[in-house]
Amino acid sequence: MSSSLKSMHLYLLEFASAYHRLLGKKVLFPQGFHCTGMPIKACADKLNRELSVFGNPPVFPEEEVLVEGAEQAPAPVAEVKADPTKFSGKKSKAVAKKGQGAYQYNILLKSDIPAEEIADFRSTSHWLDYFPPLAMRDMKAMGCGVDWRRSFITTDSNPYYDSFVQWQFNTLKKLGKVVKDKRFAVYSPLDGQPCADHDRATGEGVGPQEYTLIKMEAIVLKGKLSELEGHGKVFLMAATLRPETMYGQTNCWVLPEGKYGAYKGLNDEIYVLTERAALNLSFQEKTPVRAQPECLLELTGQDLIGVPVRSPNSIHERVYVLPLLTILTNKGTGVVTSVPSDSPDDYIALQDLKKKPKLREKFNVLDEWVMPFEVIPIIDIPEYGSMAAAKACEDLKIQSQNDTTKLAEAKAAVYLKGFNDGVIIVGPHAGRKVSEVKPIIKGELVAAGQAIIYSEPEKPVMSRSGDECVVALTDQWYLVYGEDEWRTLTQKCLEKLEVYSEEARSSFVAALGWLQQWACSRSFGLGTRLPWDPQFLIESLSDSTIYMAYYTVAHILQGGDIYGKQSGPLKAEDLTMEVWDYVFLEGPVPNTLIPLDVLERMRREFQYWYPFDLRTSGKDLIQNHLSFTLYNHTAIFAEKFWPRSFRCNGHLLLDGEKMSKSVGNFKTLSAAVQEYSADCMRWSLADSGDSMDDANFETATANAAILRLTKELAWIEEVLAPGTGKIEEVLVPGTGKIEEVLVPGTGLREGEKYTLQDRILLNEINIAIRRTRHAFDHMMFREALKAAAYDLGNARDVYRFATAGAEGMHRGVLLRFIQVQAQLLTPITPHTSEHIWSNLLGKQGFVVTSGWPVAGEPDFVMQRAAQYIEDLIPTLRRLIQKAETPAKKKGNQIQGPAPKVVHGDIFVAERFIGWQEKALLSLQQSYDTSTKSFKSEAQSIVLDAVKDDEAVNSLNDKQQKQLVMPFAKFKMEEVAKAGPQVLDVRLPFDERQLILDNLPYLQRSLKLDSLKVSLVTDTEAVKAAAHVVDVSNAYPGNPVVSFKVESS
Repeated sequence: MSSSLKSMHLYLLEFASAYHRLLGKKVLFPQGFHCTGMPIKACADKLNRELSVFGNPPVFPEEEVLVEGAEQAPAPVAEVKADPTKFSGKKSKAVAKKGQGAYQYNILLKSDIPAEEIADFRSTSHWLDYFPPLAMRDMKAMGCGVDWRRSFITTDSNPYYDSFVQWQFNTLKKLGKVVKDKRFAVYSPLDGQPCADHDRATGEGVGPQEYTLIKMEAIVLKGKLSELEGHGKVFLMAATLRPETMYGQTNCWVLPEGKYGAYKGLNDEIYVLTERAALNLSFQEKTPVRAQPECLLELTGQDLIGVPVRSPNSIHERVYVLPLLTILTNKGTGVVTSVPSDSPDDYIALQDLKKKPKLREKFNVLDEWVMPFEVIPIIDIPEYGSMAAAKACEDLKIQSQNDTTKLAEAKAAVYLKGFNDGVIIVGPHAGRKVSEVKPIIKGELVAAGQAIIYSEPEKPVMSRSGDECVVALTDQWYLVYGEDEWRTLTQKCLEKLEVYSEEARSSFVAALGWLQQWACSRSFGLGTRLPWDPQFLIESLSDSTIYMAYYTVAHILQGGDIYGKQSGPLKAEDLTMEVWDYVFLEGPVPNTLIPLDVLERMRREFQYWYPFDLRTSGKDLIQNHLSFTLYNHTAIFAEKFWPRSFRCNGHLLLDGEKMSKSVGNFKTLSAAVQEYSADCMRWSLADSGDSMDDANFETATANAAILRLTKELAWIEEVLAPGTGKIEEVLVPGTGKIEEVLVPGTGLREGEKYTLQDRILLNEINIAIRRTRHAFDHMMFREALKAAAYDLGNARDVYRFATAGAEGMHRGVLLRFIQVQAQLLTPITPHTSEHIWSNLLGKQGFVVTSGWPVAGEPDFVMQRAAQYIEDLIPTLRRLIQKAETPAKKKGNQIQGPAPKVVHGDIFVAERFIGWQEKALLSLQQSYDTSTKSFKSEAQSIVLDAVKDDEAVNSLNDKQQKQLVMPFAKFKMEEVAKAGPQVLDVRLPFDERQLILDNLPYLQRSLKLDSLKVSLVTDTEAVKAAAHVVDVSNAYPGNPVVSFKVESS
C-alpha cells in the first residue's frame, strides 16, 4: 500500500461478489491494506536521502538520467535453459518490472501529492496514514460492495493484526514448519538482508542459480600472472552446471577482452574470475572477509590465454586457456571449462580454432595448445551416440560460432536428452545414468577440494533500494515448504480447489512440485517481528497467507478503525495464543479477561464465513503467495476450513501497453472513475478479458460505454416518459407473475397476445438470463457482458426494427427487457441499473438485492429460426445488389437505365434428398459428440455412402469427388460453427412458414414492393417466377431466389 490504486485492482472480486449478492446469498467482501515489506521503507529512506542531498524543494542535477528503462544489452548468443533440473515460471507480458525508477520526490509529485506535503513522506507512518484512506475513497467511488467495518492495515502499527500474525507463526513453529538454517538467498547488499519478490524493482520470481566452480590450477604463472608468484596457488574458477562432464575436458575458455581479477580466497588460495562473481562469492563464506572481495591483480582474458592448467577429472595432465568470443561476463565467472563431446558451443569453437590458423594467430594461440586435443567420448545418449555435440551440429548444419540460434537449439536438445537419458561411459560411475550420478560426482569434487559450490541470481535482480542483488549464504528462518508430508496434504487441498482453468491448475501443480524452503524473515522494512526472535521481521509474502481468517473477526476487534488504535471490546494484549486457538482452532475456553460472549461471537463469525469461497490474484503469485496460502491453511486449519477457489488473472494493460508513469501510459482508479464514470470504467474492465493472459483496458471501450449507456437511458426514458405516471399491475411475460410497474407511453401494444417477434425477443431474454448466469458462475465477465449487454441489446434492436411496421412493439415485452437487462448488468454497472430500477421503473427496494431474474425454458429452435431470418436478409441484399448492377458494353460503358428489383420469389426445400441426404446420414454416424470431431476417414465414408445414388453412380471417381466433397466439407465446417444439428436432413422449423411470418419485415428491410415464398415442389409457382430459376440448387436453409427487375 505505497501508492494510489491503479484501475487494475480487485475488479474480478467485485464483480463476483456483486453477482452472488444479486443471487440472494450473504456475501462478505472485505478489503485490507497490506503495508508489510520493503516498498514503503525503501521509498521513505530514498526520499530522505534526496532531500538531504538536494534540498527541499530539491534541485536535481539536469544531467541525471533515469535508471528506469535502462535495460541490459542483448546477449551475443541465444539464451537457452541450461539447467534441466531448474523450474522456470512463465511470466506475463506486464510482469517484467523496470528499474529503480526516477527520483522518489518526482514520483510522488507525479502521483498528485502536493509539493508542500512531500517531505512528510520521509516518515513511514505517513505512508500508512495517507494512502489507505485514499484507496477506500476510490473503491467507494467505483461502487465496490465492501464491508468497511472489517478493513485493517498490516504491520506492527496495528496491534491486533500484529498479534494475529504472531499467533500464526507461533503455531507454525510449534508444528515444526519453521526452522533456522543457512541457505542461499537473493540478497540486497545495500539493505543487508534477503530481497524477496515484493522487495524488488526488477527480477520478480528470480531465484538463486547454483553452479559448481571447477578449480583449474594454473601450473605455470606466465606473463602477468607471474606477479602472483609466492602468494599462493592460483585457480581459474570455471562455473559449470554439468560437473559430471569433467572427464571430457580439452581446454579452458576465457573472453579475450573480458575483465578479470585475481582474488584472495580461503586457505591462501587465489581465485581468477570476474569482479561480479567475486562479489557474489564473498557473500557465500568463500573469501576471508564477508562482502569485501580483495583483488590482488587486475587481468584481461588475453592475459590468461595460453596458461596451462590442471583440471580435476580430466584425462590430460594439462590443458590450456583459449579464447571464446561468446562468453557472457554477466553470467557465471567468465571462465568456462570446455567439454566438446557434449557441448555444441565448445565443439564448434574448438573446431574453429583447429581449422582457422588466422584465428589462432589473432589471439597468439600456439598450435600445441589446440591441435593435439581431440574430442573425448564420455556419455552415450540415445539418438546422439557418444559424440552428441558433433552429431547435433551436423544435424543442424552448424558451420561456425556465428550460428548462434542453431547452437542454442542444439545445446537445448543435447543437454536435456543427455540429462534424462544419457549414460556415463567413463570413470568409476560408468554404466549409470547421468541424472543419477550428477549430484554424486559434484559431491565428490567438492569433498576433494577440487570444486566449490557457488550461487548467483538466475537473472539480474534490482532491489527497490536501487542496488543490484547478489546471492548470499544467510542465517535465516525458513518455512519448510516442500516437506513431503506437508506437500502431500497441500496437493490434496489443490485437488479439491476450483481454479477456473487448466492453465492455472498446471501452474499450481508445477509450483507445489518444485517449491522448497522459503526464507520468511528479514531485517529491514515494515511488518510483524518474529515472536521468538524479534531481531527479524516476517517478510511480506509470509504474513499475508491466512489474513482471510482475520477478516471474520476484525470488526469485533478493531471497531471499524483500520489502524487498530481505538480498542473495541477487548485489548490487543489480551489476545493470547489460547484466545486465538479458541477462535480459529476450536481450542478450549481460555483463561482470559475477555468476556465469553465476545469469544463465542468471534468463533461464530469465523465458522460462519470460513472457508473463504474465492480469492482473486495475479497469476504471477501462483508460484509463491497463492501456493503459500494453500500450505499455511493445510498446516493450521482443519480440512473443512481449506480454501474453495482461486481465480488467477494476468496483469491489466492500458490500451495494449504496460502501465508506466514514465511514458504517460498510466491511470489510477480515481482518474479512471473521474474520466469515464464508475459504471463505464467497470464496463471496460469487464470487457478487458477473461483468460489468464494480460487483460487490456481500452479507453475506446470505456468511451463507447459512455455513449451506449447514455443512449440506452434515453431510449428507456423515451419508452416510459409519455405514460400516465401511474403504477399498474402488469403480467410480466415469461414469468407468469403480476408486478407493479410504471405505465409506459402510448403506441405500444398490450394484452396477452404475442406476435412471432414478441416471442423471439422474450426467448432471447430467457437465453440471455441463462448464458449470463453461466458466465458469472465461471467468472467469465467478458462473456457475461457480451450475453447481457451486446447480444441481448442486439436482439432488442432487431425487435425494434422488425416491429416498426403496423404491429409495433409490445409494452409488456419491453418492460420485461428493461427490467431483466438492468438486473443482469447489476454486477457490472450497479449505478445505472439502480437508476433504471428505482427511478425509471419505479421498483421498490434495491436492484442489488432484487434476486436473479426468472427465466423460462429457452427455445433454441426459435433462436435458430430467428437467426435464419437475420442471416437471410444480408444474403438477399447481396443478390439484389448483383441483380441491380447495370450491364456494361465494351469500354465499360453503362448500357441503358439502372435496373430496380421490385419483386422476389423465394423457393425453399423442405428436406435434403438423394445423395445429399445419404451424405448427411453418413456424417452423423462419423461424428463423435464427446470429442466434437469427425472420424479421420469421414470424407471417404461419405463417398462410399453415396455411390449407389442414381445421380452419383454414373460419374467417374474424379467427378464424384467434385460433386460430393464440397458439400461434405461445407457441412463439416458448419458443424464446427453451429453444432451437429446442421446435419439434420430437415430444419427443426418450417422454413416456408417462417419466411411467410416475416414477409413484412423482409420487404421493409429489402425495400421490395412484394415478396413471395414457395416450396421447390410447387411447380406452378416455379413456372410463374419472374425469371427461370434452377430450384435443384435449393436445400434446407439455403433457398434460391428469382427477382423481377424493372428499369428505374
